[in-house]
Amino acid sequence: MSVATVSSKGQITIPSRARRTVGIKAHDRVLIEARGGEIVIRPTAPFMRLEGFLGRGRTPARERIALTAEVAAHTRRRS
Repeated sequence: MSVATVSSKGQITIPSRARRTVGIKAHDRVLIEARGGEIVIRPTAPFMRLEGFLGRGRTPARERIALTAEVAAHTRRRS
């Protein structure tokens, strides 16, 4: 377990050991969820990088919302 300090802008640095353990690299996107009095940070699923590859069915913003909701639901099912 590591300790991080929250900056005046609400930012933290995830310790390198924790990032390596879960495979988070520079510029990766993460999911952040407040759950039961805790904040959980998880790497996004690789398919989040494929935004827009299926065509023009949704705007990028709507697609991002749908993908994020699906990843969150998938994450809850696995917990």
